[in-house]
Amino acid sequence: MTITIALAGKGGSGKTTVAAMIVKYLIQKQSAPILAIDADPSANLNMVLGVDLDWTVGEIREDMLKQVQSSVTAGGAARGSIAGGMSKHDYLDYEIRGSLIESDRFDLIAMGRSEGPGCYCAVNHNLRDILDTLSHNYPYVVMDNEAGMEHLSRRTTQDVQHLFIISDPTHRGVVAAERIVDLKDELAINIENAYLILNRVPGEIPPPLQERIDAIKVPFLGTIPADDEVMKFDYNGTPLLELKDDSPVYQAVAAMLDQTLGL
Repeated sequence: MTITIALAGKGGSGKTTVAAMIVKYLIQKQSAPILAIDADPSANLNMVLGVDLDWTVGEIREDMLKQVQSSVTAGGAARGSIAGGMSKHDYLDYEIRGSLIESDRFDLIAMGRSEGPGCYCAVNHNLRDILDTLSHNYPYVVMDNEAGMEHLSRRTTQDVQHLFIISDPTHRGVVAAERIVDLKDELAINIENAYLILNRVPGEIPPPLQERIDAIKVPFLGTIPADDEVMKFDYNGTPLLELKDDSPVYQAVAAMLDQTLGL
């Protein structure tokens, strides 16, 4: 069975850092490769994992639609196919598998840009089938989402076992997390467990902020401390996977995963 771990939070909350720590944890806990999915249009998960990104699913989708439109204009391809007679599904499957970044212990695929104008229902249906099939080859999938969780809401991934909602230690951040909690109940996808995590916490949580956290309708999993070492890595462009195991940030995330995953 594939376990999918998804992250969501407003921009700047540090969810991509947490995603990298989850990948690091899973690499250490089990031997099979992990699939990391970057579902944030800014597409920077590859940087914290230390791999290059050449091609995203969004670019593949738009390129395919351009080919279809060109063929139709020229009176060529039949509906549902592109030049050369290849079906849309087969084209997407071939290109997406070709865009997969493979490393020793994890693979990465980036969703990339949001949809342009036009109807994407059939394309999203094909994407969901392809990504679900691909995901089933891995014991764990780690999916870094944008705040609106667009790719989850369009069901371009399988059901989620664990959703970690990341907030910074501000009132605005916690309000954004609260909106994500409300949004998750509107998605046409099964989310088994959801948790709130407070990131970059410099010390004790102020009582007014704690009251707001306590009012959120998901369990509060804990805090991740602010850490100068992570900032140095970000400044220098050093992959966060290279953080030492005794890093306070990694130790905090690992403790949360011990509690939720039981590995």
